[in-house]
Amino acid sequence: MEWETVIGLEIHAQLATQSKIFSGASTAYGAEPNTQACAVDLGLPGVLPVLNAKAVRMAVIFGMAIEAHIAPYSVFARKNYFYPDLPKGYQISQMDHPIVGKGHLDIEVDGETKRVGITRAHLEEDAGKSLHENFHGLSGIDLNRAGTPLLEIVSEPDMRSAKEAVAYMRKLHELVRYLGVCDGNMQEGSFRCDANVSVRPKGQKEFGTRAEIKNINSFKFVEKAINHEVERQIELIERGGKVVQETRLYDSVKDETRSMRSKEEANDYRYFPDPDLLPVVIDEAFKAQIKAELPELPHTKKQRFKTDYLLDEESATILTSSRPLADYFEATIKASNSEAKLCANWITGDLSAALNKAGLEITDSPVSYERFAGLLTRISDNTISGKIAKQVFEALWQSTSTADEIIEEKGLKQITDTGAIEAIIDKIIADNLGQVEQYRSGKDKVFAFFVGQVMKEMQGKASPAEVNKMLKEKLQG
Repeated sequence: MEWETVIGLEIHAQLATQSKIFSGASTAYGAEPNTQACAVDLGLPGVLPVLNAKAVRMAVIFGMAIEAHIAPYSVFARKNYFYPDLPKGYQISQMDHPIVGKGHLDIEVDGETKRVGITRAHLEEDAGKSLHENFHGLSGIDLNRAGTPLLEIVSEPDMRSAKEAVAYMRKLHELVRYLGVCDGNMQEGSFRCDANVSVRPKGQKEFGTRAEIKNINSFKFVEKAINHEVERQIELIERGGKVVQETRLYDSVKDETRSMRSKEEANDYRYFPDPDLLPVVIDEAFKAQIKAELPELPHTKKQRFKTDYLLDEESATILTSSRPLADYFEATIKASNSEAKLCANWITGDLSAALNKAGLEITDSPVSYERFAGLLTRISDNTISGKIAKQVFEALWQSTSTADEIIEEKGLKQITDTGAIEAIIDKIIADNLGQVEQYRSGKDKVFAFFVGQVMKEMQGKASPAEVNKMLKEKLQG
């Protein structure tokens, strides 16, 4: 039997606020356990939550970016369950009236564009964290994360492969970072995913029974977890068994999913409107203000880069993969007045390689766009060759000097004096008459030998264009 996979993702994006969603406690990562949980986060008697307006604003920004319906009226609800890392005994979330309604996100897989529907995105508070290491058979509880603002983004079950799910997750990750509403740091738990997976016979309209894989925090693990779960469900059904609705965990060490608990339904949580929080009302003026402030979105920027700068698909995709990288590219173009393709090649090539090797983001680059532009300017005006430029870039990376200062200090200026180049060429030809005969007898590959010898003699400082031109004239003579 041929099977079809059905996947829906629930993404939890931590909003980039400095304080929590219902209290003034800090959201900074890395503090000592339980040092950033105030009386509100702990659910102590007599305290009241106060909604963080910035969290609301960020939710609306996201909603507009996915062309979603922004609810004029949304309500916070209490989601009741008992767990050690949930101090109040309930989580403040949204149920019947989420702040962001239906929207969509377009993804590209194998050269084809597919639209994935987004059911809703709602605001909620995060729970604390259970710690199991170094407690000798016990568990510790760190409540620093309790009350951290989350935007839970729920997709439609529109994805049909793990590859599509990863493409959707990556696109969403790129978008929230572009908008500045989430830092997207998956290692710190700022962006994590629950995957709902089911299978059904090919052609069947009804969905199969789904299992939810909880808290996956890497693109690689999302793909592996989904693929494993699909295999598990198909094998189970073909053996005559039945898939049960449950929550499962992915074990990356064993590369398998395992049962965690039976899947709860909404009524199990006994949702009801939170009596301590007023409904959120969003008027048209507020939406108009946010719409006017929206940054250029990744897909729009990518198309503009292809049109305005004549970049190929791959370069445009890489350069618009993050907003700071795109900004660096455009700032460099303006500062250097160099060709866009030259700039793109250097940023996606040598600069990106150096950043990756050092484990740095473009925002932490030791080479500012002004100094980088200085390098590209000297390549464009033929002051230095591409080969020499690599030496200059290395020096830029290791120092605070400008490209001009490095070129002057190291004597790297390209030699364009035709007389000097001609003298070296004449010498090389005279010393290699055998190779001259080979070239003249039709062995064109020998030409590279002569170019190499001239550049070696001139320590790489000769203009490659001038060397090639003069060598051809001399050898054909």
